[in-house]
Amino acid sequence: MSLEPGNYEITCYQGATLTKQWTWTDGATPLNWTGYTAKMQVRQYKNINDTALLTLTTGSGIATLTSNGKVTITITATQSGAIPAGNYYYDIELTTGTTVERVLQGKFVVVGQVTA
Repeated sequence: MSLEPGNYEITCYQGATLTKQWTWTDGATPLNWTGYTAKMQVRQYKNINDTALLTLTTGSGIATLTSNGKVTITITATQSGAIPAGNYYYDIELTTGTTVERVLQGKFVVVGQVTA
């Protein structure tokens, strides 16, 4: 498929559940993600050797991918509460066989929690 990754800043509120959904299309036709797996990681630096602060995968924070072009992530309140407030980076990659598509990337901003 060879997509150019989109850039999107995600704001996550520490200690709150976050759900985001994006749809990829080819014109008006949704892309078919059937058979793909997905992975998202959040890191302090844009460096694969940096420790991931959060990892989501298909069935564990990322909804099962289908033919409707949608990718949905859900970060639980417990997961967001475990990330210190600050500015980070993330990307989302979809994989089928040996093909890996980075579909989205950008800043991941965690806003600190006051109420516990």
